[in-house]
Amino acid sequence: MTSVSPAPPQPPRMEDGPTVPVKDGFSWGRFFMIIGIIVLLAAGAVVMTWATGFNLGLRATMVGLAAAILPVPLLVACFLWLGRYNPKPAWYLVFCFAWGALVATSVALGVNGLGMKLYSLVDWPWPEPEMQSWAEIFTATTVAPVIEEFMKALGPLLIFWFRRRHFTGLVDALVYCGLSAVGFAMVENILYLGRGYAEGSSGDLGAAGGALVATMTFIMRIFFSGFAHPLFTSMTAIGLGLSRRRARNGFTRWLLPVGMILVAMLLHGLWNLMASLGPNVLLSGYLSVMMPIFFSAVGGALWVRAAEARLAVRELADYVDAGWISPPEIAALATYRRRAAARRWARRVAGDTGGKAMRDYQHLATQLALLRDSMRRGVANPDDQQREYALLRSLVACRELFAGADRTMPHAKWDGRYYQIEFPDRSVRQVNPPPQPVMPIPMVVRAPVNPGWPRPRY
Repeated sequence: MTSVSPAPPQPPRMEDGPTVPVKDGFSWGRFFMIIGIIVLLAAGAVVMTWATGFNLGLRATMVGLAAAILPVPLLVACFLWLGRYNPKPAWYLVFCFAWGALVATSVALGVNGLGMKLYSLVDWPWPEPEMQSWAEIFTATTVAPVIEEFMKALGPLLIFWFRRRHFTGLVDALVYCGLSAVGFAMVENILYLGRGYAEGSSGDLGAAGGALVATMTFIMRIFFSGFAHPLFTSMTAIGLGLSRRRARNGFTRWLLPVGMILVAMLLHGLWNLMASLGPNVLLSGYLSVMMPIFFSAVGGALWVRAAEARLAVRELADYVDAGWISPPEIAALATYRRRAAARRWARRVAGDTGGKAMRDYQHLATQLALLRDSMRRGVANPDDQQREYALLRSLVACRELFAGADRTMPHAKWDGRYYQIEFPDRSVRQVNPPPQPVMPIPMVVRAPVNPGWPRPRY
């Protein structure tokens, strides 16, 4: 059954002047939620500081911290690169990373410790394995995957619940969940690397032995399996992203995230089980199971990222017909290389202000395309029509800072069907658009009095 978008608002009168989206006002509920999150993050910081300092000592903690931080900038940069078509406010990104590093690790540390104690009370009827005790194995395979994946996902889930405007689809879900997983893995690696250094230093080799054990731990946990936590949590991200973009009712909206977080737990438990059964099983599982899943996840993330650019081209075509956006502007959004070329052009003709306006224009256009797609699918929020209206007015505001600034180009505007170009003799002539839109963007787009609001294409 094809969904129909709600009736759109009337187009703005140009004499009213462009406006930008209004920020959310103050609310006590939001205030107390922010205070609660700050308290949780602070408590997590205190718990992890105590856990590392008390259990490892200062030197081992410093060694673990220095080694665990090394891959973090690269991993964070990868996720920021993944979401650069539609970048999110820095506070949301920092929140997800801090949630994984502080709150998720603190809760998981306590629950895993409790699980270990409970399993240790069991009198197992079979002999203990050589590498690990049964309590350690069962904790790693049944307790750790459940609590760790749930807690890593809870931070992004808060954004999904309360700030849906900043959670627009699968790419956003991958970025939020990925940063939470990177934060969790960083603190977990501090514990493992610091513990390795402390145990190695207690032997005959002293600090050299500690460095050797920490190096071997670094190779195994970061070089070979540093992708593990982001990979597991990406399963949850798939559920959240699909729920945001495609679920039309409450049951499906929650079934998808719940189902995929269970997949994340199962995948995490399988990984821990293989690690518990010895190096031969771990190596076989690593090559035959984890690596194919990892490369499939990376390929899927790259495809989804490119699809977001294609979505902008497809969904914004309706606004071209209505006279809000010109064909070259659509062409400029098709790839990141074209977007970068448009920003360079705007900076050249209108300075830093023009470059920033072009960057804001591109971000707003991506949000508009995602919003329009949600409305077409029937999964939009009640206030999304007003959001669409505000985004269109904001596009006009950004465009006015760079359009017409290139003195080497003739004055022109787009009316929805033709270019109205002013020639040197002051005459205005109507010109058909070329089959392939050209770059950069020379014309000023002015919405006509009654342009006909764009209707979704099915």
